[in-house]
Amino acid sequence: MDESVLIRPGERLDDLQRGGLRILQRPDGFRFGTDAVLLADFAAARRGERAADMGTGTGVLPLLICARAEGTTFDAFEIQPEVADMAARSVRLNGLEARIRVHQADCRDAASRIGHEVCDLVVTNPPYTAQGAGLVSPDAVRAVSRSDSDCSLEAWIAACSRVLRNGGRLCCVFPAPRFLQLCDAMRAARVEPKRVRFVVARAQSAPKLVLTEGLKGGRPGLHIQPMLITRDEEGRFTQEMRRIYGES
Repeated sequence: MDESVLIRPGERLDDLQRGGLRILQRPDGFRFGTDAVLLADFAAARRGERAADMGTGTGVLPLLICARAEGTTFDAFEIQPEVADMAARSVRLNGLEARIRVHQADCRDAASRIGHEVCDLVVTNPPYTAQGAGLVSPDAVRAVSRSDSDCSLEAWIAACSRVLRNGGRLCCVFPAPRFLQLCDAMRAARVEPKRVRFVVARAQSAPKLVLTEGLKGGRPGLHIQPMLITRDEEGRFTQEMRRIYGES
C-alpha cells in the first residue's frame, strides 16, 4: 500500500512504540495525551474480548489495546467526521481493519449500530469539562472533544452501558474533582464502580485524574488501588510510567 495516499496535508504519522503501530495526528489539532495511554494500561483488556470505545478521537485506545490483547476487536465511535476519518485511516495504515471498525456516529447511537449488551469491555475518555463550566476552546474540534456541551456525562455513560453486557466492564479516565459525578452517572446506568486509581504528577501532589472501572450489574464494593505517580522529584517518568510507555 502507498501510505502517502492515506496521509492528508497538515497530518503527521507518529510511532506508538507498540509493535510498529503508528497513528495519524495533526500537530495543530487535538492529539491524544498521557490519559489515553494510562487508560489503555488500566483497562487490562483480555484476549478475545469484544470492546467499544466511545469518543475514540484519532483511535489511539483501540490501537494501543489491540497491541496488548491478542484477538481483541473494537467498535470505535467518533462524532466528528474529520477526526473519525483520520482514525479510520490509521486503522488501515496498521492493517487492522479486521479488528477495529470506526463509526462516524454519536455515541448515543452506538447500541442501534452494533446492538444492545454485546460488549465485554467499553473504554472511554469522556469530555472533561462540564456543561457551562470552564473556557470553551475556539477550535471546534477541541471544543467537542473537551466539553460535554452537547452530550451530558450522564447520557454519555448511559450510552456506554447500553452496549455493555451484564457483567461487562466500563473503564474511564476522568478529572479527579468530578469523580463523584462520574460514580453517580455510572450507578444511574447500572454500572457499579469497582476499581479506582488516582493519578498524581508527584507524590505530594493532589490527584488530577482518576482511572475508574465499573461492572455492569455488579454489587457494591470499591477497591482503591495505590496512587499512580507519574514523575519523580527530578521530573522524570517513574519506573511504572516507563513500564506503561514500554520504556523498561
